[in-house]
Amino acid sequence: MADILMPKATAVWLIDNTTLTFDQIADLCGLHHLEVKGIADGDVAENMRGVDPISGGELTREEIQKGEDDPDYRLKTAPSKIAHIPQPKRKGARYTPVARRGDKPDAIAWFIRNHPEVTDPQISKLIGTTKATITNVRDKTHWNSQNIKPVDPVTLGLCSQIELDEVIAKASSRRRKMDAEKAAQEEGPGLAPADAVEQADTPADPFAAPETPAPESDASEPSLDDVFSAFKN
Repeated sequence: MADILMPKATAVWLIDNTTLTFDQIADLCGLHHLEVKGIADGDVAENMRGVDPISGGELTREEIQKGEDDPDYRLKTAPSKIAHIPQPKRKGARYTPVARRGDKPDAIAWFIRNHPEVTDPQISKLIGTTKATITNVRDKTHWNSQNIKPVDPVTLGLCSQIELDEVIAKASSRRRKMDAEKAAQEEGPGLAPADAVEQADTPADPFAAPETPAPESDASEPSLDDVFSAFKN
């Protein structure tokens, strides 16, 4: 149900032009019934001019008739004829009710103790706190350090369980990746695959006896025919 644009001026008009009860007018306009009574008595909005909600498209005559026929009936505003334009999601610090702001150090202490992988910017964005506050809690220099007790932010009402799980999952994934890269740097390059290594030449045994080259045939050595021919002569 849409809110009345000008509640007091609308209440003035309804008091002057209808037989609706003070409670009905108060419920419709979002006012206290004593405030509506004060308008009727002239103690509140004395010189205010009434605004017709029918001509403004906020209320129908049939709806007013229903209320006049039944004092217990609660009037409903007419659907707005103006297209609803979705507002862009604001990117900024999360708003935290005043009553919950004192609980933020407890949530910070919970992250520090249970999920050190969650970064300070992630904590700051999730629960709407400052980096200085996170540092003070971690260093135990916060003004209320003696009373800080680790409590998860969902229990404190600072965020939803889905938001908390998402932050922890992202932080854990980033931590695993960093640990893997660090381990790879410490181990150095690994062995190359066997199929990628070219077969090296087998080195010669330094203690093996040197091979004796085969003697070359002497071209001047006589043959058997030469020897026997000498006897014939």
